[in-house]
Amino acid sequence: MSSRLAWIISITIFVLITIGTLTPFIEPPKRPEISSDKLHHLVAFWALVIPLSYIRLRNAIWVLPTAVFYGLLIEFIQPMVGRQGEFQDFLADALGAILGFVTAFLGVTIRNWRSASNS
Repeated sequence: MSSRLAWIISITIFVLITIGTLTPFIEPPKRPEISSDKLHHLVAFWALVIPLSYIRLRNAIWVLPTAVFYGLLIEFIQPMVGRQGEFQDFLADALGAILGFVTAFLGVTIRNWRSASNS
């Protein structure tokens, strides 16, 4: 994956997360007893962290804390746009970001191992 493609993917995911979490509801959604909302948060932040961490693991030094801060910021902004900020959403965001880094780390480790074994 090229650096440019990783940036395009990450920025696209960032924009989609922003739209999805900060667009006011016309009518509050009906919540099922077991909400998939937390899973959506986790997967979104997992996907946000992977591209830039995968192309260069050192990027995680700033990508991971930035993603976690972004998740926290969203929860503070949501009440201002007619949404409800939830600490559990922030925890799902943070866990997703951490799992995204772990996934990128494992991907890089496998890629490097394959490269070394092919040499």
